[in-house]
Amino acid sequence: MSDFLKSMAKSSAARAAQVPSFTDADFDKPVVPLSLGTFDVIAEIKHRSPAEGRLGCQSPYFDSKGASHLNSRARAYTAGGAAAISVLTEPGRFDGELSHLTDVVAAVPDTPVIRKDFLVEPDQVLEARAAGASGVLLIATMLDDAKLESMLDCAFEHGMFVLLESFDEVDLRRSARYLGRDGQLLIGVNTRNLRTLDVDTERLERMAPLLPDAICVAESGLRLPEDTARVAGLGYGMGLVGAALMRSDDPTALIAGMREAGAAVCS
Repeated sequence: MSDFLKSMAKSSAARAAQVPSFTDADFDKPVVPLSLGTFDVIAEIKHRSPAEGRLGCQSPYFDSKGASHLNSRARAYTAGGAAAISVLTEPGRFDGELSHLTDVVAAVPDTPVIRKDFLVEPDQVLEARAAGASGVLLIATMLDDAKLESMLDCAFEHGMFVLLESFDEVDLRRSARYLGRDGQLLIGVNTRNLRTLDVDTERLERMAPLLPDAICVAESGLRLPEDTARVAGLGYGMGLVGAALMRSDDPTALIAGMREAGAAVCS
């Protein structure tokens, strides 16, 4: 595990220790199922990237102080046809909050929302469900087999889908072992080098021959429709797009263009 992930795991564990207990009454927000097409985009909302700094401050979806109008941005993503919206809730390096997720859920009640964070405990999955998330991202390399299984079970028991993220061939093979469980599992490949925080543009191609028979998601470094066309040709059925959308003056058109470019290759 990289130093960055170790730092994220430590801070996440401290936050997990503060998660309250939940009862069934806390899970009253509906789970929104994924509705997928030929090629789909998961559109991300995040305030900051450790690699790229503050995001979106020049966008019409931000005010003069850089504070986000989450409702407008979420609706713009949905208008472009985003299959789901990913919301960063990590506070230390991404300026995220769980309340951002709650706001997005309220703004786009018919679109599934994913909690993206460095989750290390099942209680954080429950916390996401109580906030209205329909899915969670889990990072395979951060979790041993027992913890990963317990977190997958927790998500699936509550009707949520999981985006299980890998950074290398070992974790991709390991992630594929969990396919076929009683729940919807997306297999993600992240091109981010978590030591340098640079994007390894060739990782998606290197790992393409190892992709399992599943919905596979290309993560990080997708900026243009040409990028989604390329990854669709490699066998990825979805792309997760963050910084490019946060900096776009017209995220609706960018999402639509990315979806169309990917679908043209897949069809």
